Amino acid sequence: MRHLPRVAKYGRNLLGARSAVLAILEKFNEYGIHATWAVVGFLFADSGRTLREYAPQLRPQYSNAILSPYLDLPPDDARETAESIFFAPSLIRQIASAANQEIGTHTFSHYYCLEAGQHADVFRADLTAARDAAHRFGIDLKSLVFPKNQYRADFLDVCAEAGIIAYRGNQRSWLHSATSDQEQGLARRVGRLVDAYVPLSRGNCHSLPAPASALPLDIPASRFLRPFSPALRSLEELRLARIKREMSFAARERLLYHLWWHPHNFGVDQDTNVGFLRRILDHFQALNIKYGMESMNMRETAERLLRPDIATPAYHKAESFELGVRDAKNVVSRDAD
Repeated sequence: MRHLPRVAKYGRNLLGARSAVLAILEKFNEYGIHATWAVVGFLFADSGRTLREYAPQLRPQYSNAILSPYLDLPPDDARETAESIFFAPSLIRQIASAANQEIGTHTFSHYYCLEAGQHADVFRADLTAARDAAHRFGIDLKSLVFPKNQYRADFLDVCAEAGIIAYRGNQRSWLHSATSDQEQGLARRVGRLVDAYVPLSRGNCHSLPAPASALPLDIPASRFLRPFSPALRSLEELRLARIKREMSFAARERLLYHLWWHPHNFGVDQDTNVGFLRRILDHFQALNIKYGMESMNMRETAERLLRPDIATPAYHKAESFELGVRDAKNVVSRDAD
């Protein structure tokens, strides 16, 4: 958010993300949801000094320099607090210790792959820094979400080198195709907003990638869970119905439905947003009973595809995985970046 004109007005969302994480975790635990949390590598640091230790020497040189978070790093003595937006090691530990939750990566510096001035070597250094920071927490990163959905096919080999086996691909509609910020345009932005309520895009439920596909596997997005908007309050039932119809179709046709959002989207109007999420999860439970729809995170989905003959891991601690055999039915994969 740092480079956007509205960032000054977004402070409440950013601060509220800390409590939103805990509220979301509580709901996931209640409903047995398996989720991937794509964490920016900066957030593993507990101070400005530690952040500088984690940071790679090779850093992005964007043509638009304001995109680089390295321009205004917090001072060395800055540390995590209850109102910190730069550091989140305590939240990462809470997520990693919760059942069925995967810590994935959102790159180290929220790296924009499609902005002018980028190349594979810089992306490699960024991803290596993210991997090394996670290793200090006993976490082995296996899933990646490209920041701003700026997917680049020519960077996938770098992901594979770093041990990534799954990434969140973009929705197939032109509204969601990978572009730089400058190329987004008003039509795409407005179209995505309208699409949350009425079906402009279709085909948002996906067949799973073939197990023989090259790594990392594409676990494509289906729907961004937009937050509650007071101005669009009257359209809330349309927004919910849009998601429930897609989920029902995925369950009946044995397809994948991949819902995603950011914790800061729930940073304000938290009770309303969590209540909306609960209604989605109620529908998931009904589909689980009727069709056997299953919740899996990105790593579990990829590992199920790569090794269908063995179990899917059940996550009890970040550093300790147990295997438990389960019947492969439908899959619903959810992640939060």
